Amino acid sequence: MKGFVVICDSLRSLHNVGSVFRTADGAGIDKVYLCGITGMPDTQKHQRQISKVALGAQDYVKWEYVKQSWRLVEKLKKEGYQIVSLEQTSKSVNYTKFKPKFPMALIIGNEGKGVKKSLLERSDEIIDIPMRGQKESLNVSVAFGIVAYWIGGFK
Repeated sequence: MKGFVVICDSLRSLHNVGSVFRTADGAGIDKVYLCGITGMPDTQKHQRQISKVALGAQDYVKWEYVKQSWRLVEKLKKEGYQIVSLEQTSKSVNYTKFKPKFPMALIIGNEGKGVKKSLLERSDEIIDIPMRGQKESLNVSVAFGIVAYWIGGFK
């Protein structure tokens, strides 16, 4: 889908990275940005674990490594991207109430710490997925999948 990218900011789990690639391929995401400590599929150290889950999607989905995610967000903002963070905050809105504008960049954050405050402050919108059980959140790659397919319905 034209004008829909995902920014993975410091994902710890290579399996989550692989899952993001596979979901991005299925959902038609234009590009995956890997930032901070997020593992890359072209490094021998990470390749095997990422490809185990991505099942080759990492070879079809465009991707780029950018060390500092905030710089990438600033660049994309200047290019007219709507910046949206997937995070639970007091300012979050339910993802089903959110009306996406394209081009759009969706930020997903670290499994333990979430999306960094500096990125939340640069976001045009913050969305979340309501939780009905005992747990406070979903796995980052699962949450990405839900939201990516939902947003994709607007393209």
